[in-house]
Amino acid sequence: MDNCRKADKTGYITAAAGIRRKTLIYGDNTLMAEFLLDKGAVLPMHSHPEEQTGYLVSGHMRLTIGGDTYGIRPGDSWLVPGNVTHGAQIPEDSVALEVFSPVRKDYLP
Repeated sequence: MDNCRKADKTGYITAAAGIRRKTLIYGDNTLMAEFLLDKGAVLPMHSHPEEQTGYLVSGHMRLTIGGDTYGIRPGDSWLVPGNVTHGAQIPEDSVALEVFSPVRKDYLP
């Protein structure tokens, strides 16, 4: 495991139609991932045991957490508690960073 990773344009995995994910770095307790989200993409409602925090770098999202929907703009952040259903609609090309705790094993490279 590296303690520092330099930016590069490779290593993205298609998570869903129009949604690409890359694990940037991880440790014993957290994992950070970057998401490239294409205009019109839909992240289906889902849940997982890991807590998730996020930050929108660019673009726009409509994020549903539990029963609440939020208009997310650059600079906005969010929290999805573990096991809470959530999903998103992407009205324009967007970039998001998300941190998961504990580490999502399915996101490990």
